[in-house]
Amino acid sequence: MRRSFEEARHHWAQAHQALAACAALMLTAAAIHPSHAAETAPVRMAVFDFELDDRSAAGGVIAKDAIDDENLKKSTEGARQRLEASGRYAVVDTATVAGQLISVGGVQSCNGCEATLAEKLGADQSMSGVFARVSRTEYTLQVVIRDARTGAVLSNTFSGLRMGANYAWPRAVTSVLDNKILQ
Repeated sequence: MRRSFEEARHHWAQAHQALAACAALMLTAAAIHPSHAAETAPVRMAVFDFELDDRSAAGGVIAKDAIDDENLKKSTEGARQRLEASGRYAVVDTATVAGQLISVGGVQSCNGCEATLAEKLGADQSMSGVFARVSRTEYTLQVVIRDARTGAVLSNTFSGLRMGANYAWPRAVTSVLDNKILQ
C-alpha cells in the first residue's frame, strides 16, 4: 500500500516532533546533572592546631608534656590530610596567624576568633578541635567548624570516645571526620 504525500508528510512531522522532544529532554538532563568540569570548587578550610583541655584530677599536678604535644600535632595533621584527601576541602595554612591565636589563650579562650583569623587567610571556613582529658586514659573530642565570614557555627561535633590515652587522639580525629563530618 502506497502512502500519499500528505500521510508521509504527517509521519515526518511526528518523527521530527519526537526528535525535538528527545533533544530537549537530553538538554534538560544535562542541565540538571552537570559534568565533573562544572562541579563547585572545594571549600577553603583553615584547620587550626588541636588543643588540650586537661580536666583530669591530675591536670593541676601533671602538666602537658611532649607526648601530648606530639599527639596533638598528629591529630591536627591527620585532620588536614583527611580533609584535603576528600576533595571537598582545600586546606589553608594557618602558620602565619598561629601566634595571634596563642596570644589570646587558644580557641578555648577566644570566643570564635578562629573564624576571623580564617577569613584573614582567605578561607571559607575554620576548624578547631579540643581534646578534653577526663582522666589519664579517658578523653572526649569536640570539633567545631565555623563560617569564616560570619563566625556562625556550621558544625559542632562531639565524640564521647572514652578509651585509650593521648596516643589514641589521632584515631579519634579520623573517626570523627569519617563518621560525622565527611560522610
